[in-house]
Amino acid sequence: MEEELEQRRSRDLLKIVLFGPESTGKTTLARMLAKHYETRWVPEYMREYLQLKWDEERKACEPHDLMHIAKGQMSLENKEAAVANELLFCDTNLLELVVYSKAYYNEFVEPLLLKHALKAQYDLYFLTYIDVPWVEDDLRDRPLQRDMMFARFKNTLDENDLPYRVLRGNLQQRFQAAIRIIDELKNKQIEL
Repeated sequence: MEEELEQRRSRDLLKIVLFGPESTGKTTLARMLAKHYETRWVPEYMREYLQLKWDEERKACEPHDLMHIAKGQMSLENKEAAVANELLFCDTNLLELVVYSKAYYNEFVEPLLLKHALKAQYDLYFLTYIDVPWVEDDLRDRPLQRDMMFARFKNTLDENDLPYRVLRGNLQQRFQAAIRIIDELKNKQIEL
């Protein structure tokens, strides 16, 4: 089980995570950035897993689901990292599962999940702000708690001293800001 949660080392690859509350444009932005940089992106396994569970059982996420989701997410990330071109965009990561676990399950986090979430390394997190319209679907359930959820995501990055930039504005503004930041990051890597 533990090895399924391990982030494999990647060759010279910049890994960027789209991180933040639900319905803040992470998936759309990950796709757009991967297309712009002609590379790969890692979809959010949790959505696929939970949508299937909802369709089959009409049940929401339960604490025991998180480890299955974590294994699926890391499997997708490791697969895409092996074929990505210079950059890899992750539409979430294990740390996002930690945030949701704490928010939904009375501050509980499976110790193995927390260990691997904090062990995995990324070059940058894009924290997506809540200034875009809420889009309802089968899985999203906290439209009135967006401020609180954003604070949880931001506090998690701050508490763990992780590198991040907040993306605000409409999709085009976020996309342009992300490109500027990524290009700066790539230039710094070249200079090192």
